[in-house]
Amino acid sequence: MATVRNISKVFNSKPVLEGAGVMLKRAFGFSQLPVFDPFLLLDDFRSANPEEYLKGFPWHPHRGIETITYVLDGYVEHADSMGNRGVIGSGEVQWMTAGSGVIHEEMPFGNNRGAVAGFQLWANLPASQKMTLPRYRSITAREIPVVHLKNGIEIRIISGRIGNAEGPASGIAIDPEYLDVTLPPEVSWTHPVPAGKTAFAYIIAGKGLFGNADEPFSHDTEGVSYFDMEEPPQHENETLLLFTDGEIISVSTEEEPLRFLLVSGNPLHEPVAWYGPIVMNTREELRKAFEEFQNGTFVRKNG
Repeated sequence: MATVRNISKVFNSKPVLEGAGVMLKRAFGFSQLPVFDPFLLLDDFRSANPEEYLKGFPWHPHRGIETITYVLDGYVEHADSMGNRGVIGSGEVQWMTAGSGVIHEEMPFGNNRGAVAGFQLWANLPASQKMTLPRYRSITAREIPVVHLKNGIEIRIISGRIGNAEGPASGIAIDPEYLDVTLPPEVSWTHPVPAGKTAFAYIIAGKGLFGNADEPFSHDTEGVSYFDMEEPPQHENETLLLFTDGEIISVSTEEEPLRFLLVSGNPLHEPVAWYGPIVMNTREELRKAFEEFQNGTFVRKNG
C-alpha cells in the first residue's frame, strides 16, 4: 500500500514589506532554509488596496534561481535590461530562469475594481545550471490544461501531469509539479507524489483536511502539538502545509470548498549562499555576483 504523506509542519503566512513598498504575505523564505529544498520562497500578493502594491518592484537583479509568477487576477507588467517587456494577465504564468543574471522590474496593477491576486515562487537552480543563459516561459491561461475529475474536482496544471494532461512548464531541472486544485464540499482526493520529493500545499481559499485520517496527529506543527486533540484540524486560507515523505497526498473537505496550490520538486542537497535576489552555492560566488552588479558586468551575453 502506498504511503500517505502527513503534515510535517504548518506555516502561517506573515506580512512583509518588499520592493519599493509592496505589502505582501510570505508563506516561507530565508529563515526556513533548507526545509523546502529546492524551493526558496513563496510570496502571496493578493490585495484589494492599490496602495499596498502599486509601488511595485523596480529594477533589481536575479542570478542562480527561477522565479515563477502566477497571476489569478489583475496584471503584472515586467521589463528587463535585455529589452524584453510584457504583461502577465489573469490566469497566466511567467516562469523566469534567471541563470547567469537578469536585471528586471515587476509592477503589479489591479483589475477594474483595483484588486490584484497572485503568487511568486522561487526555485533554486542546481550548481551546474546557475550560470546558464536567462530565459522566459510566458504561459497563457489557454495553455494551462484544466482537468475535471468526478465530484466536481478541478485542477489547473502549470507543471506536472494528471492522466494524459501535462502542464506547459516542462524540462526543468528539479522536475517540479505545480497544481492549482479546487475541491467542492464533502469530497476526497488523492494524488501521487513520488517518494523523495519535497512537497507542500498553500491554501488560498476555504478549508480542508490533509493527510492520513487514521494518523491525523502523528506530527507537530510549528509550535503547536496536535497529539491530544480529538478531531483533526481543518486548515484554511494563507496556511502552508509541508508534507512528510511518502507517495500520496490525501485531501478531503467537509462543509466548505477548498482551493490550494500543490507544489513538489526534487531537492538539490547543495549548499546555499543567499543574499537578497541572488542565490549561489558559495559566499565567494555571491560576492562576485554583487561586485559584477556594481561594476556593470552582471548581465552576460554568453551565460
